[in-house]
Amino acid sequence: MADKIAVLLGGTSAERDVSLNSGAAVLAGLREGGIDAHPVDPQEVDVAQLKAMGFQKVFIALHGRGGEDGTLQGMLELLGLPYTGSGVMASALSMDKLRSKLLWQGAGLPVAPWVALTRAEFEKGLSEEQKARISALGLPLIVKPSREGSSVGMTKVVEENALQGALSLAFQHDDEILIEKWLCGPEFTVAIVGEEILPSIRIQPAGTFYDYEAKYLSDETQYFCPGGLEASQEAALQSLVLQAWKALGCTGWGRIDVMLDSDGQFYLLEANTSPGMTSHSLVPMAARQAGMSFSQLVVRILELAD
Repeated sequence: MADKIAVLLGGTSAERDVSLNSGAAVLAGLREGGIDAHPVDPQEVDVAQLKAMGFQKVFIALHGRGGEDGTLQGMLELLGLPYTGSGVMASALSMDKLRSKLLWQGAGLPVAPWVALTRAEFEKGLSEEQKARISALGLPLIVKPSREGSSVGMTKVVEENALQGALSLAFQHDDEILIEKWLCGPEFTVAIVGEEILPSIRIQPAGTFYDYEAKYLSDETQYFCPGGLEASQEAALQSLVLQAWKALGCTGWGRIDVMLDSDGQFYLLEANTSPGMTSHSLVPMAARQAGMSFSQLVVRILELAD
């Protein structure tokens, strides 16, 4: 008898709407591949009952906190249910931009200069040392919550007097935020499925940066796959991504986002252990370039579940 598969979608994070779209696409792709797949929304169903409901495996199509931050993965481990994507620790580290940057930096991998702030520090008022460190980053800056995805709560700061508002917005979404030096070159993303590194994608948003609207709502964002790099650059990018992936302990499938700065250097941005699978999503695009249909992609990801 074929395994009964739960496709977890929706959830309670700020990325619920994206997850509903991802989950619907994954569900259709699995069913097209002959898989006995069923939608399960953790906002409506107690995930602790999945095994009792007869499910043998779980495809995680949740995004953000509660879905890709290690908490759900820990529960599924306790239930003894195989699931897609990375394990508890790699999921938690990847969701936390600050700690993944610290880990990458410790491994000697390139990351953009940054300053981290806690809510308590912000509410107390920044010290002269903190102000000096932020000033040393120069302008523009990018301000982001440490543990949100889909560019939620993220702001590009072009003028110094806009920094306070950007910090306030970021702290609406997290108790810890990052202020990073703005990198001027194009953004790339590289997907990994199992042991296969898929072709890079170059992202060209119509606006100032690749924000939530550019990711999910705009038809003006352009994607180039392959990314147009020379063979030596593509090899260097893939090597960097693989090092970053392994440093975090990621497994299964996911995506690493990278910037190519004006100095010709690649800088790691973040890891995504449960990427979007919507019509605008990047992993399916890279998979198509590698000769893999959407249905083949999701079936392959499910096969990697452990």
